Amino acid sequence: MDLWPPNSPDLSRIDYKIWGLMQQQVSQTKVQNVDDLRQRLIDVWNGLEQGVIYNAIDQWLRRLRACVQAKGGHFEYSL
Repeated sequence: MDLWPPNSPDLSRIDYKIWGLMQQQVSQTKVQNVDDLRQRLIDVWNGLEQGVIYNAIDQWLRRLRACVQAKGGHFEYSL
């Protein structure tokens, strides 16, 4: 039995906190082209407060532990 489910979105470090926040900030105005999008992503990433990143890491660690405890099964209910 695998320890972690393959390609589990529940274990992605960035999905839960950071990507949603970045997406919200990047999409406040219309993106003109790929270069504009790339620069906005860089700017938003560089502007994130360190506390946001630490909180995302802490949440990810809790999810990893819950996944291990559930032996790779569903664990959302236990968070």
